[in-house]
Amino acid sequence: MDKLNFLNVIAWIAVFVSLLLAFFLFTVKTQNKLANRLFAFFFILSALDLSGFFFYKFIEGQLNLEAFRWTTCLLGMPLFYLFVLAVCYSDFQLKWKHLWHVIPFLVVNLIFIPRFYAADELQKIQFFEVHNQMPEMLFFRVVVEVQYLFYIVSVYLILKKYKELYLENYARTGFSTYRWLFQMTTVFLIAHSIVVLKNLLRYTNFKETFIWANVLVGSIALLVTCWFIMKALNHPELFRGINSKLKLAKDILPETEEKQTSDTFENDVIKNQILSLREYMDQKEPFLDPSLTIQELSNQINMPVRELSVLINHHIDQHFFDFVNEYRIQKAMKILKDSSKSNLTVLEILYEVGFNSKSSFNTAFKKYTNLTPTAYRNS
Repeated sequence: MDKLNFLNVIAWIAVFVSLLLAFFLFTVKTQNKLANRLFAFFFILSALDLSGFFFYKFIEGQLNLEAFRWTTCLLGMPLFYLFVLAVCYSDFQLKWKHLWHVIPFLVVNLIFIPRFYAADELQKIQFFEVHNQMPEMLFFRVVVEVQYLFYIVSVYLILKKYKELYLENYARTGFSTYRWLFQMTTVFLIAHSIVVLKNLLRYTNFKETFIWANVLVGSIALLVTCWFIMKALNHPELFRGINSKLKLAKDILPETEEKQTSDTFENDVIKNQILSLREYMDQKEPFLDPSLTIQELSNQINMPVRELSVLINHHIDQHFFDFVNEYRIQKAMKILKDSSKSNLTVLEILYEVGFNSKSSFNTAFKKYTNLTPTAYRNS
């Protein structure tokens, strides 16, 4: 089997797997249907893009269709961007304003009209023969790279804010959604960088290298798609979002400062609030609930959630996530040192104190004690 046939086989498999994953996302039962559908359409577009490795065999007399297929890649990153929003924020909904994401796709297709879509068959064939040197194609490739850079930066900024909001408002210890989305975005960035380097070979004399680069890109696309399938099958809990109306403590703080009176009075009030909060944490142990949120804690102590957020994240200078985990670790330390509970395993202890993941428990425990739970018990 020569390299072109090998490339075709890889492309066919990658297209099939992408469509299979799209079908799975459309049909799987989940609370976040919008995120699944956006991701499914993303993989349909990926399949359409990957079909370019063999699609040329079927486009005789259908050159308009091939050019249109090229431009559909401009819809991929907007779909991924909207997918990330839908995963991160449980109340995210598509609105008419999101149609602006289609503008680059429409602009590029409009530019193709005069000298391609509206041209006769002979002109289209001539365009195809030298399309890499045509100004329309150069403009198209510049738009693709600028658009990709814009969306990849935007996704990283969304994830940064999501992480901050999560740490300030939630105490669930798995934190798998952020890690998964961050890994996925990084994989996309690396894969796209390889594609860019491959495309640069078009403009060199290394045609043999360009073919092998296509084989590499097709193989990477197949591996990445298989990785997504494994993630989707093994981690159905990944689609768990937060409320987009939440605010960071640094954004709430200016609003609360406007209501402050004298510094002495303010300091006394804050000290009393912190003391009451810590007494409640020690006596009632709300941190034993693995899904505790700052909203639930505010309801329990009858303090407005915005005020509680500023108290913990600003005045105590801890994220809510770390604040709660500190109490969980202290509880775990007491159990580990209690000889009457020496029969309890580390796994049983972590569930008892409010953790739901062994890896997150070990990480948090080592952060506070510089020891693993087992080493602490034996010390």
